[in-house]
Amino acid sequence: MSIAVIDYGSGNLRSASKAIEAASNNLNLNMDIVITSDPKIIKESERIVLPGQGSFRDCFLGIKKIDGLEEALNEFVLIKKKPIFGICVGMQLFASIGYETRETKGFGWIDGEVRKINNINRKLKLPHMGWNEVEFKQNSDLFLNLKNNSHMYFIHSYELILKEKKNVVATTYYGNSITAAVEKENIFGTQFHPEKSQKNGLIILENFLKWEFK
Repeated sequence: MSIAVIDYGSGNLRSASKAIEAASNNLNLNMDIVITSDPKIIKESERIVLPGQGSFRDCFLGIKKIDGLEEALNEFVLIKKKPIFGICVGMQLFASIGYETRETKGFGWIDGEVRKINNINRKLKLPHMGWNEVEFKQNSDLFLNLKNNSHMYFIHSYELILKEKKNVVATTYYGNSITAAVEKENIFGTQFHPEKSQKNGLIILENFLKWEFK
């Protein structure tokens, strides 16, 4: 099995790659893990992970600057319908539009928008950073072998708000209910960082490597 970790100048690429490697070893899989921005390699991969760190706008512009990368990702996800895992801003990029820095279009794979977390008259600190419970809202194979309200590691100031709540498979609470994970056909993403979430994060990555979406 081949899995591509997308390199567009943002995200904890090495940490994500090492976590995937650990998950692969736990499953005794013979897996080729490559960090790449090469459209040809991406198209030929069986699964991809899209990390993200920084602002929505900077991340999406970073993708657009690499010749053929946006097109390769759209082909992988929308036409070939292979599994993708978006992490943090990588998940937010699935949305139609983001409002960090200024209005910026996203991939539009899932109908939604990215807005700043409501810090309730400055009562909450931003970014939302550290361990928090994740409540599973839908049945998902990506959460197999995990207990509801498991703790995951977050660091973000913006949240993904979906129009179709059926695609929200997990939430966390930080002043309000916030999207923690989304799933739509072959598309899966988490606001939290599985590569920083120790055993619980590894279980999710293991589930992604085994995932056969419905």
